[in-house]
Amino acid sequence: MHISLDGFVAGLNGEMDWIKVDHEIFDYVGKRINKGDTALYGRVTYQMMENYWPTAGDKPTATKHDIEHSKWYSKVHKIVLSKTMKETGLINTKIIGDNLSDSINEIKQKPGEDILLFGSPTATHSLIQQNLIDGYWLFVNPIILGRGIPLFADIKDKIKLKLLTTRQFTCGVTELHYIVDRQ
Repeated sequence: MHISLDGFVAGLNGEMDWIKVDHEIFDYVGKRINKGDTALYGRVTYQMMENYWPTAGDKPTATKHDIEHSKWYSKVHKIVLSKTMKETGLINTKIIGDNLSDSINEIKQKPGEDILLFGSPTATHSLIQQNLIDGYWLFVNPIILGRGIPLFADIKDKIKLKLLTTRQFTCGVTELHYIVDRQ
């Protein structure tokens, strides 16, 4: 998830025009997500993704990233957290509308790779509040927004983390990969 230095994932109106991405980041992220077989989204982020990625790789102006991510998106199992969406007509997509903790823990028990959460600050807040996130893969952008949608909101208890890796990209973004320390 991209984050500003002061902890915001989007501006007050959801704007993300401050996020720095380039080929170096796309290549790095592409290698990481290709290892995942499940993507988790909130409704708004899922609808944005669904409106773009299924055909992004087919366009004449498609970049290498567009082609690769479009292929990955078409095969990955998608989970959407939403109380308003219905599963009717959705391909390779499961909707979780209630019993979030039970549903996510059931999915975690199934064989497979990591469940990767993309964007979706509201969904992220719900998952954090129910202690359902096992790790954070953050891309800290060299910007202070001052206000916006925070990544961490309404945290009731401390969350101890263990740093696994860091990486500095030439555009100034720093990747921080933490796991939740449940000891």
